[in-house]
Amino acid sequence: MLVWTRRGRAAVLAVFAVIVTVVFVAPIATVVAAALAGQWTGPLPSNLGFANFDQALSGEQAASLSVSLQTALLAGAVALVLGTWAALAAREAPEWLRRCTDAVFHVPVAVPSVAIGLGVLIAFNERPLLLGGTKWIVILAHTVLVLAYAFSGVSAALDRLDPGYRQAAESLGAGPIRVLTRITLPLLLPALGAAAGLSIALSMGELGATIMVYPATWKTLPVTIFAATDRGEVFDAAASTTLLVLVTLIALVVLGRVRGKAALR
Repeated sequence: MLVWTRRGRAAVLAVFAVIVTVVFVAPIATVVAAALAGQWTGPLPSNLGFANFDQALSGEQAASLSVSLQTALLAGAVALVLGTWAALAAREAPEWLRRCTDAVFHVPVAVPSVAIGLGVLIAFNERPLLLGGTKWIVILAHTVLVLAYAFSGVSAALDRLDPGYRQAAESLGAGPIRVLTRITLPLLLPALGAAAGLSIALSMGELGATIMVYPATWKTLPVTIFAATDRGEVFDAAASTTLLVLVTLIALVVLGRVRGKAALR
């Protein structure tokens, strides 16, 4: 918008295209090429095929993909419920309490995910809350990590929400529960969809905290990809990574359609 000449706009678009290609397109294209490769001894891969994907869709890799999807959906749902509840409660709280709540919910973003994983492992590895060695400690760690994003998304939407809708409903005799379920939450549906999508996407790719807490029976796909890469199985890891990206994109597209329908209402 600040560039008025046609040549200047072309230059800006060219620079933008180069940055997008180098930062986003090239790495993903390289991973996809490696996933299709049977060998890669020269500038380009050779013996292209889908053998690596057959391996990624069977055995440990397929089980890990299912684990990642289940973990992301459960952690995203819990984070969305807790984040929405906290955002709604903070909106009615005094200013100092709202700031404290905002700071507490954003602590996981300010520290490394490995530290979150270690903290969860120590806190929930003794009775009465003994979760170590179970899938629930992985789901809990993912929930803690994505909770800040769910809280932030709903809080931002609440700040933009016109208070006139709630005031009109209250003036007509609607109680707090009715206002919440019939006015506030329906108006927040697009924001809730966006928060859910972001939470699921972040959970699907999470590695730092997961590698600290996961049991052998609940290994997410990023952990399996990391282990395969560590063993030198780069092509299998690339195929699993490609599937992880595709599944995440499909989940985001589905949530995007739900959010779009909610926005039209």
